[in-house]
Amino acid sequence: MAADTLGIGPLQVDSRLFVGSSNYPNLQVMLDAIAASGAEVVTVAIRRVDLSDPSGEGVVDVLTRGGYTLLPNTAGCYTAKDAVLTAQLAREALETDLIKLEVIGDDRTLFPDAEELLTATSQLIADGFTVLPYTNDDPIVARKLMDLGCAAVMPLGAPIGSGLGIRNPHNIAIIREMISVPLIVDAGVGAASDAAVAMELGCDGVLMNTAIAGARDPVKMATAMNLAVRAGRAGFLAGRVPRKMYATASSPIHGVIGT
Repeated sequence: MAADTLGIGPLQVDSRLFVGSSNYPNLQVMLDAIAASGAEVVTVAIRRVDLSDPSGEGVVDVLTRGGYTLLPNTAGCYTAKDAVLTAQLAREALETDLIKLEVIGDDRTLFPDAEELLTATSQLIADGFTVLPYTNDDPIVARKLMDLGCAAVMPLGAPIGSGLGIRNPHNIAIIREMISVPLIVDAGVGAASDAAVAMELGCDGVLMNTAIAGARDPVKMATAMNLAVRAGRAGFLAGRVPRKMYATASSPIHGVIGT
């Protein structure tokens, strides 16, 4: 495929697959899987990594040496206050204004708390952050996040880590129509086909962690996800045929022998 660069605020990337860095069997598998994915941006849970690892072999260290763009996230935050403080810590430690904003409202579902998310978004944007918020697949909330100045909007496809795929493609399609900033499906992808569906719906990218890290063969799954995102994007750009109720002959019937 020809170059198809994605711009998110100051970030310019060729790969539309964003991956996480958690829950791999070991550090080497993580590095091999990320390389196979073709991803350029890797998320790091800022509250769950040791930012002061003296060995120089921590997750942040090895990813930085690998040339990846780190996207710190506020995973584990349940209030706007905690999320803002975590984002500020990430900016100081990693010297980046990029932040994947998560404000969770429930321990069991891990669904976002829309009210706290909007509050944190407003504060972080006023503080100069480039905010990529993880949100419900709610078109109205997505539009509010865009209006606040988010560089992208990241609705869930299904609950975090569930592997259920895109449970509400209709809402994702509506969000695509309602917002003009990049749309990235975040959470719930389980199979390569899920990633392709997200891209065919017109999403600008897909972010995943568990689907790769939790696979029986993370490196092979990362390769599959790489191909799926690229295929789905190409299919979207190509423009699918319209759906019809009845059959339409794919070969011409005029001039057929006997007619």
